[in-house]
Amino acid sequence: MGVRRFEDLVAWQLAYQLQEEVFAFTALACASRDVSYCTQIRESARSATSNIAEGFGRYYPKEFARFLRIAGSSLHETKNHLHDGNNRHYLSDSEHDRLVRLALRALKANTRLIAYLLMAKAPEPFTGKKNL
Repeated sequence: MGVRRFEDLVAWQLAYQLQEEVFAFTALACASRDVSYCTQIRESARSATSNIAEGFGRYYPKEFARFLRIAGSSLHETKNHLHDGNNRHYLSDSEHDRLVRLALRALKANTRLIAYLLMAKAPEPFTGKKNL
């Protein structure tokens, strides 16, 4: 059975897990005082899931892949913010390592989905008439 919803995509699931983790640690007292940092990392994490979802709603595989590339950029940005958060001691080393690994897993799933889409055949446009 194929994917019917964007929530079924492993790339989205991993990016969403990362987003949830980002929101959790930025709600803690130490990080939460740095409003600019919290805003930036939350927006980049949220952007990844949003672009995967939006791309899924596109009709053509290459258009979906374009949104996945944007999502990949957001995942890289989130990873950068994780490094910054670790340097500022908002995250422990072990928490930082765990979240970076999660970001890398999301990136890998995203990249594999892009590769698949670039090889996929675009569906025939719907004409409103029964194809014979």
